[in-house]
Parts: sequence; C-alpha cells; structure tokens
Amino acid sequence: MYDFNSGLDAYQETSNEAQAATADPHKLVVMLIEGFLDELERAQGHIQAQRFEHKGRSISKCMDILAGLDSALDMEQGGEVADNLHNLYEFCALTLYKVSISNETEQLASVFTVMENLKLGWQQMGRDAA
Repeated sequence: MYDFNSGLDAYQETSNEAQAATADPHKLVVMLIEGFLDELERAQGHIQAQRFEHKGRSISKCMDILAGLDSALDMEQGGEVADNLHNLYEFCALTLYKVSISNETEQLASVFTVMENLKLGWQQMGRDAA
C-alpha cells in the first residue's frame, strides 16, 4: 500500500533541494530556520499526543539543524555577531534537550521566539543585500 506521507516527504525534500540549489546564503539560512520551526511544531505536537518516539526524531532533526547553523559560523571573522548567534543556538539546543527529557512543551515558547526573531533578521539582511 502507498504511504501518502512518504510521498509527500519525498516531494518536499526534492522541492527544498531545488530551492537550496539556487538560493543565496541569506535564503539558505532562512530555509534552515523555517525547517527548524516546522520540525519544532511537529515535536510539540508529538509531545502533546504522547508520540514520544516521533518526538525524539523531531527533536533530533532540530538539533541537527542547530548544529549545522552553528558550524557555519565564522567565529574568527564574525566577531560579536557570531558569538551571539552561537550562544542563541546553544540556548535553543539546551532547551530542546530539557524538553526532550521533561516533555514539558511550555519551554518551547522561548525557542520559537528566538528562532522566529533570527528568521526575521536574516530575511531583512537578505532584502538589504539585494
């Protein structure tokens, strides 16, 4: 039997790969943050529905995205901005770790806020650079 979700996932992955291939660096960061926020919403839903195995996978994907964003920082040339971004990513990762253990979704609000604000900042930088 055909699994609709796996087909949708494959379509979304292909669509994302096509967008990423033509995106500027600002857009790539925005795409990663949007993916993070989407997955964070899934994790929250999984916790609320007590689908803990799925929650674990979603939180793991979020952690991977944070690690990717953090590893792209140029700590030598980025100065205070890179330092601040690193600290924000670290805060989000630590909060996700705590949520993974406690299953208390209230803590996710601060992560949503941080990442939404970062997304808006990157979007503005992209517009300014254009």
